[in-house]
Amino acid sequence: MCFSATASFIVGGSLTLLGAVTLKQVTGGKKRGAERPFAAIPLLFGIQQLVEGVLWLSIRNDIDQVRMAMTYLFTFFSHLLWPVYVPYAIALMERGRNIEPWRRNVMWGFRAAGIVVAALLLQLVATQPLMAVADEHIIYLTPFFYDWPMMVLYIAATCVVAFFSSHLLIRLFGLMVFLFFFVSYWFYTQAFFSVWCFFAAILSLIIYIHFRRVNSGGAVH
Repeated sequence: MCFSATASFIVGGSLTLLGAVTLKQVTGGKKRGAERPFAAIPLLFGIQQLVEGVLWLSIRNDIDQVRMAMTYLFTFFSHLLWPVYVPYAIALMERGRNIEPWRRNVMWGFRAAGIVVAALLLQLVATQPLMAVADEHIIYLTPFFYDWPMMVLYIAATCVVAFFSSHLLIRLFGLMVFLFFFVSYWFYTQAFFSVWCFFAAILSLIIYIHFRRVNSGGAVH
C-alpha cells in the first residue's frame, strides 16, 4: 500500500487470503472455469500489495537491487497486466444462454484497447528509466504514463469495460474503480499510481461478494 510497509503487508496478506477464498467459490465445472480469471483478481491485488511492502523496506534500507526489482514487478502489475487481464476476465464472465451477444462483441474492443496500451507501456518501460521513491507515499517516476491518450485507453480497458457487464456487482466494481481514479489523481497526483492501486485492491472485495451471492442463489444481474 502507499502509506507504509506495515499497511502494505496487512492489506496484501488479507487480500491474498480473500483471493484464495474467492477462487475456492468457483471450483468445479466448465462454466466455473471461465469465472476463475475474474475470481483471481483479489489474489493478484494481494500479491501486488505485498510487492509494494517489500519495495517500502528496500527503499528505507537502501537495498538498491531489491528496490529496482520490486519497482519493475509492481509496474508489471500496474502498467502491463491489468489493462490486458481485466477486460479478458470480464469478457469471460459473459457466458450462458441468457447473455446478450452484443456485450461480448463490445468487450472485444476494450480487450484490443488494453493490448494496445500495454504494448505501448511495455515499450516505454523497456526503453526509459523507471524509479520509485518514498516520502509519505511511494511515487513511481513514470511520466510517460500521464499523457492523456494513454490514460484514456488505460481507463477504458480497466474500468469502462465493466460498465457493459451483465452482472450488477461487476458494473459496480468498475464504477467505483473509475471514481477512485479521479479521487487518487486529484488528491495524490504525485503518488497517483500507488494510491489508485490501493483503492482498487480494497474494492476487489466486491468480487468476493459477487461470487458469494452467486453461490447463495442471490440475484446478480
